[in-house]
Amino acid sequence: MRRVKSHTVGIDRGSQVLFSDFEHDGEMWTGQGPRKLVTAVRFSEAFVTPPVVHVSVSMWDLDKRTNARADIAAQNTTPTGFEIVFRTWGDTRVARLRVDWMAIGEVRSDDDWDV
Repeated sequence: MRRVKSHTVGIDRGSQVLFSDFEHDGEMWTGQGPRKLVTAVRFSEAFVTPPVVHVSVSMWDLDKRTNARADIAAQNTTPTGFEIVFRTWGDTRVARLRVDWMAIGEVRSDDDWDV
């Protein structure tokens, strides 16, 4: 379990369309084998330390003729942002994908003094 030192906890969240590859015959729609997309996200304001980040697929549009294979994760989390990593492989064809994320961590308080 991660313990937050401060009584001040911040929560930031967002939703982001990672790609819509069927519109322009992009790699996730037309490619084969291992494919990866890394997308940078910035928080609305900085946390004191790197927060805990949760990512989840909120919309996916897949070709029904191929297997659904997907891996999604947050990586390289800092106090100011993180990266969403989406991977697929084999013959999977992903037309488009939207991801929701939530970050929870320690934030500065109005009572904090920086001398």
